Amino acid sequence: MLADEVDSVIGVDTHRDTHTAQILAAKTGALGPSTTTGADSLGYRRMLSFAEKHAPGSRAWAIESTGSFGAGLTAHLRKQGERVVEIDRPKRPARRNGAKSDELDALRAAREGLGRNHLSEPRRRGEREAIRVVLRTRQSAVHARSVAICQLKSLIVTAPEGLRSSLRRLGDQDLASRCARLRITSAQPIDHQMTVRALRCTARRALALEAEAAELEAELQPLIKAICPQLIAERGVGTISAAELINAWSHPGRIRSEAAFAMLAGVAPIPASSGQTVRHRLNRSGDRQLNRALHTIAMSRLQHDPDTRAYAQRRQEEGKTPRETKRCLKRYLARRLFRLLEAEAKMTQDRTHATA
Repeated sequence: MLADEVDSVIGVDTHRDTHTAQILAAKTGALGPSTTTGADSLGYRRMLSFAEKHAPGSRAWAIESTGSFGAGLTAHLRKQGERVVEIDRPKRPARRNGAKSDELDALRAAREGLGRNHLSEPRRRGEREAIRVVLRTRQSAVHARSVAICQLKSLIVTAPEGLRSSLRRLGDQDLASRCARLRITSAQPIDHQMTVRALRCTARRALALEAEAAELEAELQPLIKAICPQLIAERGVGTISAAELINAWSHPGRIRSEAAFAMLAGVAPIPASSGQTVRHRLNRSGDRQLNRALHTIAMSRLQHDPDTRAYAQRRQEEGKTPRETKRCLKRYLARRLFRLLEAEAKMTQDRTHATA
């Protein structure tokens, strides 16, 4: 536990413009001073100076939101050699008067760090952060394209009959391409002209978003190959699935075991036995983006990989339902892909040391 390794724990409650830190003695639990600084370079330096003055010796920082509001502070502290652990938002007990403060939240973060047996490191920046920002931007583009296609179809429902009959049976791609080329003439009624204009604008937006998503996906490929080229070689693992795996995994040693990785992905089996029935159910928690990536890989393997289809057939002959079979397959994939990521990272480190 953290209490056996450091003298002080500094809990930090992060916000967009300010961060509040609270010092807590690791051995005795004694409350130390607190401070609030700005969420900028000057504020980070002041917070570190505050810690060096009031928490000398070995210390650890328990920081909320290391991937969002606390990202800048986390990067600054790690650059200075400080130990930082990632803390989920601590549970806030119900209060009769609803009282809360940044100091109380920072104290809860420190106590949360002291009370945990397993602590996780913040995700790294560098290539992993580059993958995250590209991946999420692409995800936003894909979602916006879906919204544009839905709007396009709703416009066709109420379009003039001649226009509607020529467009209603087209697929999404053909529909967008066709609508983007529509023309307006003066002989058309005003409602027809404005409908054509709306269809054309929406279709061109959808096509532009599709091109943007494809461009961002192409940007991901060299980033993935730089971290783990063997990942793309796995059956069923595409660019987006590989990016989600790396984004969740981040770097070697962050996740302590393949079982912890499976729990993070929401594919660890949860006992659901009762009486003489022994079974497990699906896990609905965890990183749902990572879970979706494993699901995509599993479905691809079930469709194209003979060994995976034979495995599924064997599991169903044992009495498992198709849903339970998929759960078992995703659990296997979590184990295999986690070990692949860790092994590739170790090989990269060994090559770096050999070169140095």
